[in-house]
Amino acid sequence: MGSTEVSTTCPYCGVGCGVRADVAPDGEASVRGDPGHPANRGKLCSKGSALGETIGLDGRLLHPEIDGRRTDWDAALDRVARRFQDTIAEHGPDSVAFYISGQLLTEDYYVANKLMKGFIGSANIDTNSRLCMASSVAGHRRAFGEDVVPGIYEDFDEADLVVLTGSNTAWCHPVLYQRLLAARKARGTRIVVIDPRRTATADECDLHLALDPGTDVLLFNGLLAHLARAGVLDRDYIAASTAGFDQAVALAAADAPGVEHVAKGCGLAPADIRFFYELFSVTERVVTVYSQGVNQSAHGTDKVNAIINCHLATGRIGRPGMGPFSVTGQPNAMGGREVGGLANQLAAHMNFDNGGDVDRVARFWNAPEIATRPGLKAVDMFRAVGEGKVKALWIMGTNPAVSMPDAGRVRGALKACDFVVVSDVTRTDTTRFADVLLPAAAWGEKDGMVTNSERRLSRQRPFLAMPGEVRPDWRIICDVAIRMGFGTAFDFVNPAAIFREHAALSAFENKGERLFDLGALADLSDEDYEAFQPRLWPARSRRQAGRLLGDGRFPTPDGRARFIAVRQEGVALAATSEYPLALNTGRLRDQWHTMTRTGAVPRLMANTPEPMVDLNPHDAAAYGLADGDLAHLSTRYGFSRARVRVTEAQRPGQAFLPMHWSGHFAANSGAGTLAAPITDPHSGQPELKNVPLRIMREEVAWAGVLITRRNLRPTGFVHWSRHAVAGGWVYELGGTETPDQGILLARGLLASPDHLVEYRDRKGLAYRAAAVDENGALAEALLVAQPGQLPARDWLVSLLGSRAQLTSADRHALLSGRSPAALPTTGRIVCSCFNVGVNQLADAVAAGCYSLEAIGRELGAGTNCGSCRSEIRTIIDAGRVQAAE
Repeated sequence: MGSTEVSTTCPYCGVGCGVRADVAPDGEASVRGDPGHPANRGKLCSKGSALGETIGLDGRLLHPEIDGRRTDWDAALDRVARRFQDTIAEHGPDSVAFYISGQLLTEDYYVANKLMKGFIGSANIDTNSRLCMASSVAGHRRAFGEDVVPGIYEDFDEADLVVLTGSNTAWCHPVLYQRLLAARKARGTRIVVIDPRRTATADECDLHLALDPGTDVLLFNGLLAHLARAGVLDRDYIAASTAGFDQAVALAAADAPGVEHVAKGCGLAPADIRFFYELFSVTERVVTVYSQGVNQSAHGTDKVNAIINCHLATGRIGRPGMGPFSVTGQPNAMGGREVGGLANQLAAHMNFDNGGDVDRVARFWNAPEIATRPGLKAVDMFRAVGEGKVKALWIMGTNPAVSMPDAGRVRGALKACDFVVVSDVTRTDTTRFADVLLPAAAWGEKDGMVTNSERRLSRQRPFLAMPGEVRPDWRIICDVAIRMGFGTAFDFVNPAAIFREHAALSAFENKGERLFDLGALADLSDEDYEAFQPRLWPARSRRQAGRLLGDGRFPTPDGRARFIAVRQEGVALAATSEYPLALNTGRLRDQWHTMTRTGAVPRLMANTPEPMVDLNPHDAAAYGLADGDLAHLSTRYGFSRARVRVTEAQRPGQAFLPMHWSGHFAANSGAGTLAAPITDPHSGQPELKNVPLRIMREEVAWAGVLITRRNLRPTGFVHWSRHAVAGGWVYELGGTETPDQGILLARGLLASPDHLVEYRDRKGLAYRAAAVDENGALAEALLVAQPGQLPARDWLVSLLGSRAQLTSADRHALLSGRSPAALPTTGRIVCSCFNVGVNQLADAVAAGCYSLEAIGRELGAGTNCGSCRSEIRTIIDAGRVQAAE
């Protein structure tokens, strides 16, 4: 019997790449890009390329639990339904809430929204997409009348200028970035990057504007005012298709009276601003791509509208190669927006501020108790949980104990909440607060639909059987709804039936007022649903859709777009003498959210194995910090620890901390603990990009490393972090105790402390131990020393991965940590797709590979997703300098 190939969709970012899973008869699965999917044409990023390495059962939740003890589904679902019913009966429907996720499929999202808003009668359902793209939604609705992304990915191919603002596209949406670079090579597309940091994206651009954090509105107001002064306006378009231009341009001109004023306010050179403004002015085909650097702000909605204003003023919207383009962070953030997964939306792009919409959805669902007003947005929801106003909370597929701003307070709220339900795939920092824990289907087992950033619907198809007692999210939600007495409204037999209802609702009494319309898909048979091919919405007919809004008609009462007059506001929180730095947070190239999926893949952990905080050399020197030091970071909301990475990519006065590390991978290294719960008044999206920070050196007295096959979660250490390697894990340890106390603490982690080969120096400052299994292979090793004096561990890590029987020479060398024979080392991994390390790259450069193309031919590095090209180029440049000396 041969293997089976299944076409499905990647579960990571909003690009929505198609993948093909090849399942062997023994159940082993490999994953590759789908060359027939229009979103990626066969390409995958480093994370997507490693999907086949994430589908094991280690750490999976396989059975329901009540109060930490295994139970059966009937008991668990009965408990959930009864506690929600009792809470509602005593305290009203607003005393309960759902917090859901862009990891859910559209069908999961639809039934969760229907249950909460339609039948429980509260709009207290919000999603972690609130932290991702809520400001885009609000900005679209203000300008267009509906949450519409006008463009499609083909615009990347056809633009003459692409402005990337608040978007490290090279790392966060690498497949789109490679598409842009291909267009640049083919047709000379110019690229402008607007970002306080010099990221990998900025390394291949014509202009990098490293503006001060939070000054985006001033920059784009200055652009609008410049377009008006220069006469680069489409007056006919403005007159025929828009409203509010005079007010918007007047406020922009007052806010940004000239280039010098903008330069001073943004911290930029006037010449760079002039170049950007002129480039935008003389180029018709302009796409402005924006992401979290714009959205994740207390003024994110105004930033979005400042960008859209410039496109409306020039009529550059909805036509080939032009328009504002929001790229989302999660695979189904767009699908969640479609079904009304946000607390301030109804389903199918209908809204609470329209009484006719409320009545329409109520009649379609036959839900007389439907919610009639918006519910609590994410930050307010967890505040209400902490205040005891929300007494029963169901969290689905997300980890707010780590990812929410002011995460320490969120954890306190979860601990104090009367009743917490969590449905998820694996144990997280959040699941430990669950009174009822429900095992949900994972990627590879899920069946449904997702929508990507260009409005393209794609099928996510299962290619693995659900293990244990796992159930899909839609089934879990419907089973609870049925037990709560809402059976006829949730009697769905499969995801196809849910999708048909979702599509029918989008077309119900929709006479063109709403662009979101899937009416032509409302009668899909189960067979058609299974065979569904990727397509863009709207789908009023079987004809494929494309760009939107290019005809100058908008889904507003008068058919006109709205210019929104905005001004540059002060930053939400200003730096002070106590907190002098500006903290920015964001993603790493090879990691996803809180690492529940990517953290167990060795090659994805290899590039940045520890939590790192990036600092400019000037700031590092000012605060007495050196590369590799452990730093203590604090804001008004909490503290974290991370290793220092000194880099010119950071501007003075700013720091960058990745968002990914949870309590499963490090002690006190989360970015959410530091982040501010201050939100945009329009979108409810929190400020995650500019939080006042204090940093100081953590005085570590000892350092250790444990190399082991065991999956541990150490306690009692000032600092620890871990990363996956072949065959197990490497734990980095450290503390402020004296070295001899540190040795005792670290030695307590060993599995068999009485059956070890050990060495301790006479002063009690260093310790080394190793254990060998019954087959003569290394089982684990522990090294402890003063900071900076640990021996190399590469050889020990390779022994752990090989599980080879140790030779006599190996055994004698174990405690030194050094191989008895010279071995080449790859060094820190730079190219995760092909597992190429920094030492291999340096050797190739020394041998004469002085270009990215030559490196690609020699090692393969940089030839897949391209995310490592920036770092490879730095290594090439350093090698050239060394060769010239």
